Amino acid sequence: MLNKSFSPGEIEPTLYALWERNGAFAADPGSDAQPYTIMIPPPNVTGTLHVGHALTMTLQDTLIRWRRMQGRDTLWQPGTDHAGIATQMVVERTLQKEGTSRQAMGREAFEQRVWQWKAESGGGITTQLRRLGASLDWPRERFTMDDGLSQAVREVFVTLYRQGLIYRDRRLVNWDPAFRSAISDLEVENREIQGSLWYIRYPVEGEPGRTITVATTRPETMLGDMAVAVHPEDERYADLIGRSVVLPLTGRRIPVVADTHSDPEKGSGAVKITPAHDFNDFEVGRRHKLAMPSVLDADARITLAEIEGDLRAEDGLADPQFVRGLDGLPRDQARKTMVEELERLGWLEKIEPHRNQVPHAERSGAVVEPRLTTQWYCDAATLAGPAIAAVETGRVQFVPQQWENTFFAWMREIQPWCISRQLWWGHRIPAWYGPDGHVFVARDEADAQAQAHAHYGHDAALSRDEDVLDTWFSSALWPFSTLGWPERTPDLARYYPTDVLVTGFDIIFFWVARMMMMGLHFMDDVPFRTVFIHGLVRDERGQKMSKSKGNGIDPLEMIDQYGADAMRFTVCALTGLGRDVKLGQKRIEEHRSFVTKIWNAARFCEMNGVKPVDGFRPQDATSALGRWILDEAARASVEANAALEAFRFDEYAATCYRFVWNCFCDWFLEFAKPVFNGEDAAQAAEIRAVAAHVLGVILRILQPVMPFVTDDLWAQFGFGAPGSLMTTAWPEAVRPDGAEEAAAELDWVVRFISAIRTVRAEMNVPPSRLAPVLLRDAAPATVERAGRWAEAIGRMARVSEVTVLAGEMPQGAAQLVVDEATLVIPLAGIIDLSQERQRLEKERRKIDDEIAKVERKLGNADFIARAKPEVVEENRDRLAQQQGERARLDAALARIA
Repeated sequence: MLNKSFSPGEIEPTLYALWERNGAFAADPGSDAQPYTIMIPPPNVTGTLHVGHALTMTLQDTLIRWRRMQGRDTLWQPGTDHAGIATQMVVERTLQKEGTSRQAMGREAFEQRVWQWKAESGGGITTQLRRLGASLDWPRERFTMDDGLSQAVREVFVTLYRQGLIYRDRRLVNWDPAFRSAISDLEVENREIQGSLWYIRYPVEGEPGRTITVATTRPETMLGDMAVAVHPEDERYADLIGRSVVLPLTGRRIPVVADTHSDPEKGSGAVKITPAHDFNDFEVGRRHKLAMPSVLDADARITLAEIEGDLRAEDGLADPQFVRGLDGLPRDQARKTMVEELERLGWLEKIEPHRNQVPHAERSGAVVEPRLTTQWYCDAATLAGPAIAAVETGRVQFVPQQWENTFFAWMREIQPWCISRQLWWGHRIPAWYGPDGHVFVARDEADAQAQAHAHYGHDAALSRDEDVLDTWFSSALWPFSTLGWPERTPDLARYYPTDVLVTGFDIIFFWVARMMMMGLHFMDDVPFRTVFIHGLVRDERGQKMSKSKGNGIDPLEMIDQYGADAMRFTVCALTGLGRDVKLGQKRIEEHRSFVTKIWNAARFCEMNGVKPVDGFRPQDATSALGRWILDEAARASVEANAALEAFRFDEYAATCYRFVWNCFCDWFLEFAKPVFNGEDAAQAAEIRAVAAHVLGVILRILQPVMPFVTDDLWAQFGFGAPGSLMTTAWPEAVRPDGAEEAAAELDWVVRFISAIRTVRAEMNVPPSRLAPVLLRDAAPATVERAGRWAEAIGRMARVSEVTVLAGEMPQGAAQLVVDEATLVIPLAGIIDLSQERQRLEKERRKIDDEIAKVERKLGNADFIARAKPEVVEENRDRLAQQQGERARLDAALARIA
């Protein structure tokens, strides 16, 4: 006997352990089934399950479970990413608490400590994925620094280097001064900061008293200024182009150059060019062949090493002693000191408040510094060509297709990829240097020594490159390195390329594009056929979730409170094509009610003797009720399948919800009650068999998204052994004979009862007061049908009788039309019609006022321009709801006019 309620906390861990123990998630390379492969976006080994993971993993698991039920050989490849900066930061903080540091330990001991941390504390997210119900093939779990994956990384690096596609270069990078390392764009977070705009006068050489004013947000970098740029068409400065100005504080002469980078409409129209400390200035410097001295070191402190020779005291414009006093100052302190000196000398024209976007390192929180360093680069432009062509020719398809434009925009403007990081944790770059700095790239040190011997003619002492590779380098190889490459394994031949990648748009460039580049280059095929891009998870008002706003959702807390099925179904129900997911706790709570509804429906069936019937054939059902619900079940399975084929997770969830809650629970089981309790044993037996069959269909179509409650019910009802539902076949859509006639009959009954219920609700008719229904202009078949279903209509619509209208229309009656018949419901004596009309008119006036307010707001161009997009959208949604309510009130008033 089923318990009174479903207990996720008791069932979920037991059932998941059973699945794992039975090997239910395992791929079967030896089978004849068509493979279906999804690669997990490997979460950081330091990570915990957040709401973004819950979204991505639920969608992937839904697809995998669905395809598994269709008989495909499914591989959902699990694993974690070594997460260079994040992991090193975690371990370094631990060392700091212990009173030591990685520098004190040395590199080898530190690496051992990180591996120890990984074994003891890392990878907790894999346990949390189990709590979500993710059916990953766990024995195949990989880590991006496994021996096999490390071999793949070395092979790729060496091959690309020998092909001229990896090289060293001196360029600007995003520099994290806290970690003293280059970082990727994805690890940079732009924050809007209230700062200042400083206007500084630069004296024009040879023209005493004349100055040109530049506006800057970073006066501390002016020691590295190499030019002042003006727009070539800015007449104010036309005579200065090609001449020089004197850099205050240092006395160095720098040219005035014409460059379109300068915007005449911003600031003074003249900008200082500091090529070593600004990405735009770097490009200007390259165009005009300017020197690029760095004036900030790895710690973002002032360094004069590269400009010491340019300091000169001349004409009272500079004080070398003052400048030398800046050496070693942190950039913020140097800024304050330099601005004070500029003001003292009269070179500071003014200061204006200014809000600007300041890049911060996501992990350390430090302000990112554009820094000119020598790093390892990958020729991404060459690798991007085949990836672009793969999308253009349809070998890879984006869903929704609009994301192709984002992909193309990034890929066609792709810059060299900085792949080196100044960390200790990660894949160490396989490069060794000879005494003269000559580089030897090799798979191992022995190979490097052999190269050195051939190069020098004798053995030479070699030192290995200290840097490690960008984490994205190894994760770019994930689709094939996890399958055994560089060996040509049977798994690689069977499961590559994969079928679909499910991910967010924010890593299209960082991960999706790089997997495509590497896959095409080394496997000569795309890594996946389809890329499904989902939106961001936002709160129920459409605002971005953040700790500061306190509007975030912890999926683990939601699972504890409502169960994994409710969490998963909510995510599915809210995931539409091309839109963000507006997730709130209330929605999860609502879908926990759906889990409860399924459980209660199953208990009702059990209490009424419903159980699986061997050999039951849907096409043999004889009753209209049975044929109708069987046809609806067949239609629901087809629609659910089609929705998943199209990655319409919201439509899949809506189909399941609508069929289960409305068709099965609200209508079929209500219609079945008198049959279960009636005297016609044969009819009762058929309806019980039908109910069991349909319940089995429900459990199967819901299994991909609600694996726990469905599997538990599957076993308890005797459909199969515990844990067996996920390997049961997806339901075959079989329409019973006479389905069209049955659908017409039951659809009419549903519409008839629903129409009466609507009128009773609109008119505030108390549930205890029964009302007659009079039929006017009804065809004989309709009258006959109403008589056939009189018991259900009376019980479910609170109707005392259904008869044909004889004589004149009664006063005080509500009217509604169902097909050709007019339904007349006499309400005089049941409710006070005058009072009811006043109530409806009052509500109508109130809703008119609300609509007017929202329309005024949405008609205000200033509001539309200034308000956040989610606030505008919220007001539009509210207007649509209010207009719908007004239409309902209008209909109610018309019925009693």
